[in-house]
Amino acid sequence: MAKFADVDIVVYVGCGERGNEMADLIAEFEELSDPWSGRKLTERTVLVVNTSNMPVAAREASIYTAVTMAEYYRDMGYHVLFLADSLSRWAEALREISASLEEMPGEEGYPTSLSSRLSAFMERAGVVETLSGTIGSLTMILSVSPPGGDFTEPVTQACLRTTGAFFMLDTQLAHRRHFPAINWFQSYSLYTSDIVEHYRQKVSPDWDDLRTRCNQVLRQEESIREVAEIVGIEGLQDADRLIMRMAERIRNEFLGQNAYSDDAFSPAEKTIGIIREIIVALDGALEKMKKGMSLDEAMK
Repeated sequence: MAKFADVDIVVYVGCGERGNEMADLIAEFEELSDPWSGRKLTERTVLVVNTSNMPVAAREASIYTAVTMAEYYRDMGYHVLFLADSLSRWAEALREISASLEEMPGEEGYPTSLSSRLSAFMERAGVVETLSGTIGSLTMILSVSPPGGDFTEPVTQACLRTTGAFFMLDTQLAHRRHFPAINWFQSYSLYTSDIVEHYRQKVSPDWDDLRTRCNQVLRQEESIREVAEIVGIEGLQDADRLIMRMAERIRNEFLGQNAYSDDAFSPAEKTIGIIREIIVALDGALEKMKKGMSLDEAMK
């Protein structure tokens, strides 16, 4: 994300990370190049490093230190991307400090002010007009690591109440070697209507229709897969097997990406072209099957 983000400055904070992981990250940043300028990625990157063996007060301060740096560049008229990993460890630091101060504990020992602290922090993102008349922006991409994948725990719930978009990383997808392992059913955005209108005007008027069809195919495949586990693929009707094949194309050709190739970044025009090709192939195959063709014949 830091490499392909179309921004002026990237601010990354590792809050409570393992020392060896931070060392690997710094080494990797040194090797990466900025695809927009062709220069070293580190020239536009600020790294705030806080390892797990540092004092708990430093873990709390690291997040605020990094976001203050990001706001400084935003107020200068730059477009800034703020990456934080992870808010869960920051919340744990807040819990330890709250316990040391003998404050009244809330759910699971977290301070009762956890939700307001998180929302006040996230509200520092946004677009501003500087005193010089230029436009600056601060975009936040924050990670949360719920223990045991429990989304009902307080930190995750507090983030979900405040944030406008959520990407769920699915361990099952990762085990299937599907990257990025983003669960397309659990992830959501509250800005869909605004984004769709933008892409309708700037890219293609059928953007929302193709997005909806893509989502429908994936949901149909999910329900068909449950039946296939009982009766087997051979026991399915041709129309159901067609849906499964097209859903596989959507996963492999559209949703799956390789972060280490030049194709890791896809312009909007290319994105809509890929999904349009898959949906057109699906509709064409369905029409052929209505005329009595078999699945193999319709797929040719």
